[in-house]
This record gives sequence, structure tokens and C-alpha cells, in this order.
Amino acid sequence: MSTDVIDQSIGDRQRGKPSAAKSWLKAIELTSRIEADPSRLFADIVEQWSEREPHRASLISETETFSYRVLADRINRYARWSLSAGIKKGDVVCLLMPSRPEYIAAWLGITKVGGVVALINTRLVGPSLAHCINVAAADHIILAADLVDIFETAAPYLNRAPKIWIHGNNTNQASIDAVLDEMDASPLSPVERRGVTIDGRALLIYTSGTTGLPKAASVSHRRILNWGGWFAGLTDASPEDRLYDCLPVYHSVGGIVAPCSMLHAGASVVLADKFSASHFWRDVVRWDCTLFQYIGELCRYLLKAPKSEFETRHRLRLACGNGLRGDVWEAFQARFAIPRILEFYAATEGNFSLFNVEGKPGAIGRIPPLLAHRFPAAIIRLDAELGAPVRTADGLCIPCISGETGEAIGRIGNAGDGGGRFEGYTDAGETEKKILRGVLAPGDAWFRTGDLMMRDEGGYFHFVDRVGDTFRWKGENVSTSEVNQTILDCRGVVDATTYGVKIPGADGRAGMVAVVVDDGFDLVEFQSGLAGRLPAYALPVFVRICAALDVTETFKQKKQELVREGFDPRLVREALFFHDGDAYRTLDSDAYARIVDGSIRL
Repeated sequence: MSTDVIDQSIGDRQRGKPSAAKSWLKAIELTSRIEADPSRLFADIVEQWSEREPHRASLISETETFSYRVLADRINRYARWSLSAGIKKGDVVCLLMPSRPEYIAAWLGITKVGGVVALINTRLVGPSLAHCINVAAADHIILAADLVDIFETAAPYLNRAPKIWIHGNNTNQASIDAVLDEMDASPLSPVERRGVTIDGRALLIYTSGTTGLPKAASVSHRRILNWGGWFAGLTDASPEDRLYDCLPVYHSVGGIVAPCSMLHAGASVVLADKFSASHFWRDVVRWDCTLFQYIGELCRYLLKAPKSEFETRHRLRLACGNGLRGDVWEAFQARFAIPRILEFYAATEGNFSLFNVEGKPGAIGRIPPLLAHRFPAAIIRLDAELGAPVRTADGLCIPCISGETGEAIGRIGNAGDGGGRFEGYTDAGETEKKILRGVLAPGDAWFRTGDLMMRDEGGYFHFVDRVGDTFRWKGENVSTSEVNQTILDCRGVVDATTYGVKIPGADGRAGMVAVVVDDGFDLVEFQSGLAGRLPAYALPVFVRICAALDVTETFKQKKQELVREGFDPRLVREALFFHDGDAYRTLDSDAYARIVDGSIRL
């Protein structure tokens, strides 16, 4: 890219900012066509763009770049591979690969002929990884060659022995590369398509939920089309756009919303293998991006990072994402010259979304009256201690008034009857746990988000916290029950309770564990054992050694006092430790002060 292009002013490079009304109308237009042709899948949108703009870049990365023609061809090869491998409609294939164009082509191709793809977190190890594979009950796994060692840590815990297809250089197991090269890349015939419609399940995307191990949320072809259409409209995307995506592709935002919104509009997506604060702005300028996808933690890291010579030399017109705190928003937008920010709220398995199209700092969105039937949301009063809704004498829930915090819920149904679809999980029991019945009328059913929110007088929703034990750290949901079970398996641990604590200036909550130990406990062994079984974001940041843990009369652990005391050595008289990246170190008053003022970054 020439320096003339890099250095042109924001006024010269920015397209006009669309009105909120125009954005909403464009999104409605793009999504209103979905039901009219139930056999039209997202792969067909890519196929159409490959005919109109065959040479335009669709997916870009350090590893490879796919034009729309190449992407469409690759999708068809994966579809025919599925047929040749005997993958029937509804059969699951696990996808364990890093962020790259091949990843998007793989799940689009397999789902095009009715296969279901489970998007597996590449940061998981051991039992946690095995659990996600077991939940999918897959007979096939597409595994990147450089992740074979990670997969081997899970192999002893698998319930079945799926066939492994290695992608990349590897001579020890079946290679999918050679098989794909032999497949026909031309458009599929109706017989090959096997009658797949938008009602069919396409993906399994894992979410920790509010309790227990990760659950596999069902994502239909309809939802993929809706996500792509809504965000293509709300971002006002066009073929001239290029979006920078450094979020994990196994999550719904980084892997579906970001790429599908751009592919829907005939635009391009740059897939970065991971987020790097030091390389972010250089990459945005290098790839000539006009948009980027964020999570709030990413923005905070960038704001705290040293000044980059590239941070205002970009052509960005919009940043789209979720979790951008109000106290970070304006400083972030001003420092990095971001013309427009589109904040939104959604859950992978949720049945409603919120969009802050107007760009009100700190809000996660609102629902325009004309769209109330498509986004049927409410906030109900909650008993914070019990994590259950407060009900009236007649058994119904109590809607929160403006400014009151409660749990956000979404009415289950179809758009025609004032509800949103809830597609649930692979586990029917877990699906039922997320449904709240008899809420505002006898017999109605609502989806529980597990999120505490508040709605202001202007109708804007504001995120407050998570309900229950699940908390968010480093952009990931952490299940305390999963972490706690792993800790209890460690040598020398007699009892344990895991919870999240706030760190001033940090998004989400950091993991903390209070443990009761015996003479067999060793802190170094404890750290190395957890590192081998938990992803880095789930490792407890703080450890508290206790003589005993309080429980209720029904043996439920009491956490409120532990959460209140947090990691402050002035309040905690027991031994405290913090994780500095490779070991646990003593947390004294000096370390506490440095953590609070940001000198020590966790």
C-alpha cells in the first residue's frame, strides 16, 4: 500500500455515516428474504458472489488468501468429501483448526450437504477438550497437523474413537488434503444437496452457560443467515469493505458473525490467528481494513498499549463488537480516530439481540418499537442470592422498572406470534434449564440469558453482570464448577470453591479459588497440573489457602463473604497468591497495590 493511501485524512477516506433508521431498514431488507427460499443456505450466497466477483478476495490470512471463486470451489470440495466419507444429514464432524480461510470453507462445505460441524476451542486441553468432543458424539474430526499434540491430551478421555483427518503436513494419519484435491469443485446437483433447508442444524458452538461444563448450542442455517444479514445491514457493508477479525473462529462472533456479515455483502475478511496489541494497528493498516470486530477486553488492551505509529493511519470507518465499557468507549474512539462504533449484545444460543446503532457510549443496545416483535426482550426482578426470579402471589414474574437491575430474558416463539426461536443444546435437560415458564402470562415461555441488565429511561439496555457462578475473563466465559472440579482432583486439595473477583480497571472478573489443603499440597505442582488441564483463561488468577470453607445446612458452599473480601490482604488473614504468568507468587500488600494500580497486569 502506498504512503499516499496510508496518510490520507479521515475525512477523505470515510464513507458517510448512515442514519440509524437506514441501518435498521437495510438489515430488515437483507433478513426478510430468508423464509422465502428455505433451501437457500449461506453457502449459496458465497456461490452467487463467486459468479459476480470471482476474483475479489473473500478470506485473507498469512497462510492463504481465497478469492470468492476459490472459496466457492473449496466449499464444494468439502461438501463432496462429506458425501464420500458417508456423513449423513445430522452427523457431526468436529473441527479443530486455527483461524484461517480453510476453516470457514470446511464448515460451510460440510453443512451444505446436511452435516453438522462442532467448532472446537483450540485452547482446551485434556478432559475439557475431551468433554466437548464427547458431547458432539462425532465419528470424524478434522484436525490441524500442528494441534495433534493438543488432541493427544484428550484422547484417553474420549468415549469413542472417531476417525481423524489431518489437515496439513503429516504422514502418520489420514490426510484430508489429498482427498479434497480429488473432489469436483463444480456446483452441487440437487441430489447432492439432499434437501437441506434453513431449519436444519448446521453448527454446534460451545458455551459454558450459567452452570456446569460447556454445553453445545445448536445453530441452524436460519440463524447463520440471520446473523450474516443483520450485521451486513447494520454495518452498511459493501464489496469495498475489508474487516479485520482477530477473534477466535470457534466462537459465534469471530467465526460466524464477523466473516458472514462481510461475505453476505461481497466484502473481504482478514483472519488473524490471534489478537496482538503490538501488531494490531500495523496489521489493520497493512491489510487496508475499513472495519474490525472487537470484544471489550481487546479495546482495553489497545488503549493501555504504547502509542503505535499506525494507530491513526488507518482507513477504518467502523468498529463492531460487544463488551465495550462506557469508561473505555470515548477514550478509545478519540485516541484511535474511530468514526463509528456499533456495540451489540447477543448470546450464541439466545433468541434475541440488542444493537446500539445510535452509538450511545456504554449501552449495549435498544429495541426500536417497529422491531419489538422480532426482539421480544424483558428484564425481570431477580433474587440475587438464590439466582431465581421474584414472583408475585399469582406466580408471575415482576418486570423491572427503568434503572432497576434484573435478569434479561427473551420470549420463546416465532416472529409471527411475538417470540424468538430458542434452538437449545444437544442435551434436552440443559435446554429445559434455560427456559423460564409462566413469566408474564400463564403458560408463556422465556429464554434465560443468565445476564443481569438495566434499562434506562431512553430504552437503552446496559449490561451489569452475569447471574450465578459463570463469569467472564479474557473474553471467555469461565465455568466455576468445571474449574473447581479440576482443582479438587489436584493432589493435596481437600476442599475448594471457585468464584470471580473484580480487579479495578479490568473487564469481567478474575478467577479466584479458596482451597483447604493437607500436607501433600505443593503450589508448584498445583500450578503445573492446572496448566495441563485448563485453558489459560480459566486458570485461577488468585489462590487463597483456608483452614475451612463455610457451607449451608444443605452443604452448598457460601461464597458471598469470599467474594466480598476478594484478594485484598487487608481483609484476608490467610495466605494469598497470584498467578504472574508462569507461577503463583505471594500476594502481599505491595503486590496488591501494584495489581490495583495496573503496574502488574494479570
